[in-house]
Amino acid sequence: MAGHSKWANTKYRKERQDKKRSAIFAKLIKEITLQARNGDPDPANNAGLAQALERAKAANLPKDNIERAIKRATGDVEGVSFEEITYEGYATDGVALLVRVVTDNRNRASAGVRHLFSKYGGNMAAAGSVSWQFERTGVVVLEDLPEEVDREELLMTLIDAGAQELDDQGETIEISCEPTDLTALSSAVREHGFEPIRAEVTMLPKQTVHIEEKAAEKVLRLIEMLDDNEDVQEVYANFDIDDAVLEKLNA
Repeated sequence: MAGHSKWANTKYRKERQDKKRSAIFAKLIKEITLQARNGDPDPANNAGLAQALERAKAANLPKDNIERAIKRATGDVEGVSFEEITYEGYATDGVALLVRVVTDNRNRASAGVRHLFSKYGGNMAAAGSVSWQFERTGVVVLEDLPEEVDREELLMTLIDAGAQELDDQGETIEISCEPTDLTALSSAVREHGFEPIRAEVTMLPKQTVHIEEKAAEKVLRLIEMLDDNEDVQEVYANFDIDDAVLEKLNA
């Protein structure tokens, strides 16, 4: 999710994820399996897999789970076959949504997403009518850096590693980059002794829609229910919510 305060929205999402870590792990395992099966099981030769592994590291997915997912993809361990689908739609007040699904049952996934859009005040849209409003971007987020860290030196190092934009908010630094530079940027962060709380390729909106509290509650409810669906891997939205409203709803 993206908005007026990018970190506030990221923090909202992270706090929800912390409450359902097992579900997050299951989704990460599916993602690793999908990317490894769609290309080389060596992340050095598979950008999609490398990016999935960065997300897994940031979420502290155990190494054994990662290895089993790759073996499942290569056929060394028996498993199901996954496919990737993206659904497009709108929530309250014209907020655009992209719903990325990784599933072993297309019919179940489609029915589930359509049901949630209908139940929580959204509308499905035709393919291509929403996706143009977003662009693929690599994002790395650092939190609670020690006071003694030379931020200027760190930021220059990150720029050399491929960072395009840096949003230093004091407690956090959010860095964006080209998707292909995510692995190099994450490695540069770790070489400085920091573990990112988020490292992934996401879809950021080109423009945002500002929504007030009443609409925000409906939008967030739809996103939460979609995110809780077992087939939904990611939900991207272009809303803009004031920090105070987001904190109130999060409470």
